[in-house]
Formats: sequence, C-alpha cells, structure tokens
Amino acid sequence: MGTLVKAEAPAQAPSATDDAAAQYLTFSLGDEVFAMDIRTVREIIQHGAVTTIPLMPDFVRGVINLRGAVVPVIDLHARFGRPAARVGKKTCIVIFDAVRDGERVELGLMVDAVSEVIEITGDDIEPPPSFGASVQRDFISGMGKVAGRFVIILDPDRAFDVGEMADLCEAAQATVAA
Repeated sequence: MGTLVKAEAPAQAPSATDDAAAQYLTFSLGDEVFAMDIRTVREIIQHGAVTTIPLMPDFVRGVINLRGAVVPVIDLHARFGRPAARVGKKTCIVIFDAVRDGERVELGLMVDAVSEVIEITGDDIEPPPSFGASVQRDFISGMGKVAGRFVIILDPDRAFDVGEMADLCEAAQATVAA
C-alpha cells in the first residue's frame, strides 16, 4: 500500500458559519461527491489487503496493517445503507482520526475514488437539509456549493462515531450468538 497524500493531525473542524475558506478533501461514492475537512485526514492509501474479522457488521470491511498499527476499515457504501462497495482501480482508503472516550483512534474509510482538495468558504456552506424527524442527518456537517453542485460535507465524529459503531458490532455478535 503506497501513501498518496499525508496531512498533519487535525486541530478543530471549522463551523459552517466561518467566513474564511476551509480546505476539504473530496471523494466519490458512485455519482455522489462527499467531503471531509482536510485537517481530519491523516493520509490516503491505495486499497490493498484487508483482513476480514468475523461477526462484524457489513460496514466493517476488516482491518489493515498500517506501519504496524491495526486500523479498522469502514466501507462507506455499507455504512450509508447501500450494498457493499466493489473494489476498483481507484478505490482508496482515507485514514482519519476519530475520538472515542477522549482517545484518538485511527479509522480507514473505503471510498470509490479521491478527487481533490478544494476550498469552500462559510458563505458557500448551507446547513444540512431537514428531512423530518425519522431521517438521520446529523452526520452531515453542511452542504457545500461548488461549481453549481452540492458537495455533502461529512462530520466524521458523527458519521463514524466509534462508540455507535462498536455498539452495532456488539449487537451483531449478540444476534449471532443467540
């Protein structure tokens, strides 16, 4: 697995009300474009060998060995309720920092392709759309307006809440054990 991009550890993600431009890493899932604050991204690697772990939910693709560290890989398609992603030539794993119980945890996101780093000003970020109480939207930080299209800006701490994902894994194991 070769490293494509490297970024320093995150500080704090800007809010959608900041007037200054912030940089976002964009990536695709099918025809949709998503973005994450570049400060949350540690690096991007080519998709390689992933070791599957038994009794995990569908969105936990497995783990990778990243310079001696065990890093869980989340299939973003499956995490968003879609069929599992198919690995293609441009499939990448975005390594980012998540927080669980106050501790930093490295996670990998499997995406179809990484696009580019773009700047979006606070004026070009709309709040997440309101779909009603039954639709979960708290994982969306905002909707960036870029070149006449919307880019879905993810809030990694909510979209990939390590505690919530651990609870789902435990529930999947309990279901199989019963």
